[in-house]
Amino acid sequence: MIQQEGVAEALKNIKWQTVVLDEAQAVKNMSTKRSQAVMSLQAGFRMITTGTPIENHLGELWNLFRFLNPGLLGSLESFNTRFAVSIEKNSDRAAKQRLKKMISPFLLRRMKRDVLEELPEKTEITLHVELSGKEKAFYEALRLNAIEKISGEKGLNTGQKHLLILAEIMKLRRACCNTRLVDKGIDLPSSKLAAFAEIVDELIENRHRALVFSQFVDHLSILKAHLQDKKISYQYLDGSTPMKARKAAMDAFQAGDGEIFLISLKAGGFGLNLTAADYVIHMDPWWNPAVEDQASDRAHRIGQQRPVTVYRLVAKETIEEKIVDLHKHKRDLANSLLEDSDMSGKISAEELMALISGK
Repeated sequence: MIQQEGVAEALKNIKWQTVVLDEAQAVKNMSTKRSQAVMSLQAGFRMITTGTPIENHLGELWNLFRFLNPGLLGSLESFNTRFAVSIEKNSDRAAKQRLKKMISPFLLRRMKRDVLEELPEKTEITLHVELSGKEKAFYEALRLNAIEKISGEKGLNTGQKHLLILAEIMKLRRACCNTRLVDKGIDLPSSKLAAFAEIVDELIENRHRALVFSQFVDHLSILKAHLQDKKISYQYLDGSTPMKARKAAMDAFQAGDGEIFLISLKAGGFGLNLTAADYVIHMDPWWNPAVEDQASDRAHRIGQQRPVTVYRLVAKETIEEKIVDLHKHKRDLANSLLEDSDMSGKISAEELMALISGK
């Protein structure tokens, strides 16, 4: 993808016959420099490939079509008026069908099950982790404090309130993993870490190897310290890992160096072929299941000879369980335009607040 301004400036003056954007979800946000750069490219033919054409909301689809077929969906303002608001907020099936009719001539969808019949089976298991009494007390105090803080903030506009709620939700999600991720001075034994340790010991004993994903880099640091303490060999990468080191770690793991590969969720979403692993462990649920699926598919892809098992560790009776409940609706957001199911919309501030308020 184009990132450097000088390169973008040079490329936009060339008249290309064909431009193909691979992993096109990287330009879903219209306000980024990367998106602005690719929109300036001149091409006689344009194509994109992506496993996640809609990760969060319909505005992302609009931006991809702004590259593919400029003008087809009109301006963002008219698109929101004609489609996005009606579909996302009101589940307007007529509007959904009109949009689907407009974009379907330009879509070619292929499911993995249709084109990779030779792949071994993939099994997905959600493990509900029971937090200790002290962890539950810490989490509940954090939750009540979040409600009080949000309720006490007056005069915020919709965007400011949304960001405040997301910040408080982030604390709760981190607390589900390890109290140290919220307050380094509170070092309670982590139930998630204990579950991780038990799974890893069993996998190694049975000669399995695993990819381990977390969205929190400091959570990966805690897992790394555990592996070092137990003298378990591992590889590691996150978003700050240089490309050369990233490839070296991948090649080493594929060659047999390392029982565990620790990877930040966003860094592992694409560009990795790690079929040496036959287990995947997600330490914390992400908002959108498509991102988790892409990460899991680093192991479940061409070249994999063994069945793949995916574990998702979810803290019981916490916001993590509610996020997992949202996964079905997030899948519907994309599938309703690519297939024929109903669609749910963006998560509003009120819906986010319900994730904190409800028990």
